[in-house]
Amino acid sequence: MKVLFDQVSTGCSKLVTKKYSTSFSLSVKMLSPKIRSAIYNIYGFVRFADEIVDSFHSYDKVKLMNKFEEDYYDSLKEGISLNPIINAFQQTVFEYQITDDLVQAFLKSMKADLYKTEYKTKEEYDAYIYGSADVVGLMCLKVFVNGDTDKYEALKEPAMRLGSAFQKVNFLRDLKDDIEDLDRSYFPNVNLKSLDNDSKNTIIKEIEEDFDVAFKEGVLKLPVEAKFGVYVAYRYYKRLLKKLKNTPSEEIMETRIRISNPMKINLLARSFVKYKLNLI
Repeated sequence: MKVLFDQVSTGCSKLVTKKYSTSFSLSVKMLSPKIRSAIYNIYGFVRFADEIVDSFHSYDKVKLMNKFEEDYYDSLKEGISLNPIINAFQQTVFEYQITDDLVQAFLKSMKADLYKTEYKTKEEYDAYIYGSADVVGLMCLKVFVNGDTDKYEALKEPAMRLGSAFQKVNFLRDLKDDIEDLDRSYFPNVNLKSLDNDSKNTIIKEIEEDFDVAFKEGVLKLPVEAKFGVYVAYRYYKRLLKKLKNTPSEEIMETRIRISNPMKINLLARSFVKYKLNLI
């Protein structure tokens, strides 16, 4: 039965989430059971696209990305894909009316990673972040509001700001790998090969402004099914940003900053107390 295959497909997306990101997987577990599967399905799709451009160096990445996109659009026509990750995602696209402009913007940014190594202007930088992160936040928001177009429009901007903040934190944390392994430089007008503290602090201030808008205008106003899970992800990335802020710029270039498992548990516990006391 197709329903069994769909369940297996979502199970694959859940496994991808758990294997690739323990932090995001933990946040998804804090969402209402009604929407967890849809978020797993979104993550599985965007993770596989990201893996094509970032990891599969021994293969024809352009061919793989084109095939991935082709298979996705075939699945929309047919209502099925034998690639379980794509099958799960197309189900979520139909169920929550995720518009094609969001998927196209995402794929455009992923394709840019196949050939573009430097972002020299703020316009290029913003366009990449919109496609690689903001639209993923909007896809999730489609699930969170479940057809409420007024709520979607009201929360659209803060959802994008939260996606931007997450992505910029990732850029700062992954500087070493991006530069040395992938030869990529995302932050415009910054010499990332010799990052100084002034440049680092400018980047961090920008991220803090994104977080501030996202929290006050977005996280606090999310539907109850989504609020705690998104808040946990917000707290995790805020703590990661704090560690980056307190780390000398030269050390950021030498290592990948992480949050320990005990600290993740501590953040979760403290977040749960705040949530139960209606402090968020």
